[in-house]
Amino acid sequence: MTAFSRRAFTAGALASVLTACGGGPAARPRATGTGRAGTPAAGASPAAGAAPVRLLIPAIGVDTPVVRLGLAADGTVQVPPVTAHDRAGWYRHSPPPGRKGPSVLLGHVTVGRFGDGVFRHLARLRPGDRIEARLENGMAAVFAVTAVRTVPKRDFPADDVYGNVARPELRLITCGGARTGDGYADNVIVFAVQDGAESPTSGER
Repeated sequence: MTAFSRRAFTAGALASVLTACGGGPAARPRATGTGRAGTPAAGASPAAGAAPVRLLIPAIGVDTPVVRLGLAADGTVQVPPVTAHDRAGWYRHSPPPGRKGPSVLLGHVTVGRFGDGVFRHLARLRPGDRIEARLENGMAAVFAVTAVRTVPKRDFPADDVYGNVARPELRLITCGGARTGDGYADNVIVFAVQDGAESPTSGER
């Protein structure tokens, strides 16, 4: 990522950190109070490359379309819509899966009256588990989980999640821990690295 896109990516993502996983009517991106990264730059462009359109995580039964997420009017990162057919979302100011840097995908653990969210079992992943991101160009980027961390939202490890890396990596983020009103106390973060080169998808879905 360029310095410009990294500033927008880091600031926006840090401001949201998926506080809205409760899925209730009041659930919306809101500032965490850290303020370390400042305000996202206006008009930041999406990262170049093929966007993800589907995410498969066989170990926890995830096979979901992927929507694109940008910045909300208040400057925080959007979260996937709260619907009966919950989907994961890719923050489009992060690198696409398969490009150098941390590609970030967000998902809900619960979606209010609709029940469980698409990332409800994210914390069950273990090192070595496979994640496949299918891209809009017909290719797929496959990743292997390296770590799964559950952290208090107040201690969100922004540098570990959003910092520059020298290879294609993946970050999956949802909520976890104790329920607190319309949200959760913690974030569950999955770290993964690309396992091999991009390849054609095995079939249409």
